[in-house]
Amino acid sequence: MDLKEKIEVSLGKIRPALQADGGGVELVSVDDNGVVKVKLMGACGGCPMSQMTLKMGIEKILKKDIPEVERVESL
Repeated sequence: MDLKEKIEVSLGKIRPALQADGGGVELVSVDDNGVVKVKLMGACGGCPMSQMTLKMGIEKILKKDIPEVERVESL
């Protein structure tokens, strides 16, 4: 399984919680330095708490599941 596939599996764990609040997350890219870029969608896109969701939720889970992930950024 390549890095992108691992990230998609991990994001699959997070999506139900985001969808419950009317939001979502889409993987945009991952570079050779372990920087993952995602797009927050739906209610998450304009939510004032989106940066907390990104760092304390998405990034924390991805880094725990996949040691190669250095950080997560939102587009």
